Amino acid sequence: MLYPVGFTAEDFKKPLIGVASTWSDVTPCNMHLDKLAREAEKGTNAGGGKAIVFNTITISDGISMGTEGMKYSLVSREVIADSIETVVGCAGMDGYVAIGGCDKNMPGALIAIARMNRPAIFVYGGTILPGCITGDTRKLDVVSVFEAIGAHANQKISDKELLAVEQCAIPGPGSCGGMYTANTMASAIEALGMSLPNSSAQNAVSPAKLDDCRRAGAAVVEMLRQGIKPRDILTKKAFENAITVVIALGGSTNAVLHLLAIAHAAKVKLTIDDFTRIGKRVPVLADLKPSGKHLMSELIAIGGIRPLMKMLLDKKLLHGDCLTVTGETMAESLAGVKPYPAYQTIIQPFDKPVKPTSHLVILRGNLAPDGAVAKISGKEGLKFSGKAIVFEGEEKALTAILNGTVKAGHVIVIRGEGPKGGPGMREMLSPTSAIMGRGLGKEVALITDGRFSGGSHGFVVGHVTPEAYLGGTIGLVKNGDPITIDAEKHEVTLDIPAAELKKRAKAWKKPAPRYTRGVLAKYAHTVTTASLGAVTDADLAL
Repeated sequence: MLYPVGFTAEDFKKPLIGVASTWSDVTPCNMHLDKLAREAEKGTNAGGGKAIVFNTITISDGISMGTEGMKYSLVSREVIADSIETVVGCAGMDGYVAIGGCDKNMPGALIAIARMNRPAIFVYGGTILPGCITGDTRKLDVVSVFEAIGAHANQKISDKELLAVEQCAIPGPGSCGGMYTANTMASAIEALGMSLPNSSAQNAVSPAKLDDCRRAGAAVVEMLRQGIKPRDILTKKAFENAITVVIALGGSTNAVLHLLAIAHAAKVKLTIDDFTRIGKRVPVLADLKPSGKHLMSELIAIGGIRPLMKMLLDKKLLHGDCLTVTGETMAESLAGVKPYPAYQTIIQPFDKPVKPTSHLVILRGNLAPDGAVAKISGKEGLKFSGKAIVFEGEEKALTAILNGTVKAGHVIVIRGEGPKGGPGMREMLSPTSAIMGRGLGKEVALITDGRFSGGSHGFVVGHVTPEAYLGGTIGLVKNGDPITIDAEKHEVTLDIPAAELKKRAKAWKKPAPRYTRGVLAKYAHTVTTASLGAVTDADLAL
């Protein structure tokens, strides 16, 4: 069966190396990955292996955002992990390259790599170049579109201006251009040691990215020769390195969810409290979108993330003894890295950080006894108190934001969006972008048992656990209830008497599941809470 797909008799003496591509025309993030997979195939064959290219599904967060389709987003992470494992396991592959270009196929690939523990390398598809409008100096990206919708609703821009942003924001292949989830996870994976040096900081359309793919194919064959396996690399120290880099870059809240899930697959004990511990000593140094000024393509132009990693290593904030896929330690791989040019303003020095401690703040309190994840850049302040305005689901909240029902002083509560209750834990980019577009970024807060896009910013708290579907306090909140979010005390509190809260809990009834068959029903049945990474292992499922 392998002769007709291109094998020769000599190929059967070589290691069989898979190339798992998440190519699809569903989204620009992945539209070029088929070409990158062929480059990885060339590198594998030139390095002494025999490559087999195969494909798996991918979805588009950006297109499904704010719709029922977004419920499939986090589910796709598990489907991708399962499908890569299925093909590699069935074919008896000795190792593989996994190529991903967007939010879920990247952690999905890493979960499969960690589970299977066969020599493997991840290749990032690369970031998109900025969009532009003739005569406009702004550098646009996908979040520009979402925020333009809010500005249009607030009559700040015309129909014509909105259409211009929509048509020009995304110029071609590559992942969303800020330090959103894709670029965050690419950086985290490099910090884990699971991709080649600089793989996370290359434009999607560039000679550097083609070379990255070719070298990755050969490097997997070399890992096989050296006997290096993923779990030799994916240690607790490696995950601490990934968390450190994510914080320094001001990365997405989704990194919490995905790193927990990858660690679980690697049999490494990682908890949300590790983010708090590390966050106390690691500053935010990168002035990158969504809360900052710059795009990933601008960071690439001055050297990518490796000079930043060298800065962190020199400050003893990275573990230099961690192994990487190259066979070198992290310290060895960073030894020759040159510093950023003196003129740059994207990465700030340690004595003038964007924020002295982490922007990823783990909150607890009676509203989230098992934890919640806030993204607090400091620009919104560190504390917010207001009156709850409650919505059962994202769509109703978005309508209320756009039509002016939501006003300054409100704490928007969006519930029924957790891993089990949604199911699927939708991202709230549409509501958060509408808030920013209407000029309410510093005037309101948002709390949800769902999650956020890496493009979200403002005073936002997600991953509230336990979720509403499981009887969590977020499901007991009523309109007008006072809520306090305190990032300094790491607390999120529903300020009502304990007796009243107990009364509401006693009267609560579990809602019927929204899906009773198909992939969403299966996911809801097996998924864990967000505080455990929303993994779908039967031994942890509630």
